[in-house]
Amino acid sequence: MTTSTSLVAPHLQAFFTDHLAQHKRASPQTVASCRDTFRLLLRFVQETKHIEPSSLCLTELDMPLILTFLDYLEHQRGNTVRSRNIRLSTIRGFFRFVALRDPERVELVTRILAIPVKRQDKTLIGYLTREEMEALLAAADRSKWVGRRDYALLLTMYNSGARVSEMTALRCEQVVFSASTFLQLHGKGRKDRTIPLWPQTSRVLKDWFWELGEDQRQRAFPNAQRQPLSRHGVNYLLQQAVQKAMASCPSLQSKTVTPHVIRHYLPCLTMSDNAKTFTDRPGNSGSRRLSPDRGTRHSFP
Repeated sequence: MTTSTSLVAPHLQAFFTDHLAQHKRASPQTVASCRDTFRLLLRFVQETKHIEPSSLCLTELDMPLILTFLDYLEHQRGNTVRSRNIRLSTIRGFFRFVALRDPERVELVTRILAIPVKRQDKTLIGYLTREEMEALLAAADRSKWVGRRDYALLLTMYNSGARVSEMTALRCEQVVFSASTFLQLHGKGRKDRTIPLWPQTSRVLKDWFWELGEDQRQRAFPNAQRQPLSRHGVNYLLQQAVQKAMASCPSLQSKTVTPHVIRHYLPCLTMSDNAKTFTDRPGNSGSRRLSPDRGTRHSFP
């Protein structure tokens, strides 16, 4: 066994360039998640073991060190159990790849793969009322460029229920303006879907795209430097809107508002509207299952 094959660096490079990029054709989001996992792990080893990443050997990444790293994520970085399990899944995937490249490390790989996934409590996903959502939209200062962008972004998220990654990657050409304006999304799992937009959303986006310019390939919601807006940027502008909206809507003070909560607003609203329509009928009372073919046509308030 040569020194180069016992180092982590060559295996890690092959894991990203060959395994993820070519063999699995992983999405950019998956690659970024794996990158963050190993950036945290290598920094942790450097700080605790005083070993530079370029000198780190596979034998140093044993089961006790990985367990200590996972505890560090939970108790010192404040990560959730779900985040901890995602990091562990990435590490296990890397060691499965190492077992194929270096069969002599199978014993080490077996011990790493034996680390169990921690069970987590399942919590209900929060939601916003219509009044709270309207307060968030009204918080954007539409007299400024940034405020008009924030309004268009939040309104589109509210209308479509899109993931934050889909919003940051959205290009102007993915919004089709016609008699019925709709949004074309390419999302998680490489799945494409088309979402109709409310007339109000269509008008706002049409005005916003006119302000951006004629390049239909550009991002629909750039940052102030006209670069792609990041996930953290979306969360930041959302929290700014929440702080402003609390003055007119105090109920927001007791809620944790994230882009994921906005994503689940429309389904919760539709279900509640359906339930109200059903229970308001004469002779119907209590909680009963709705017929699956019933739907609610919802327009922007």
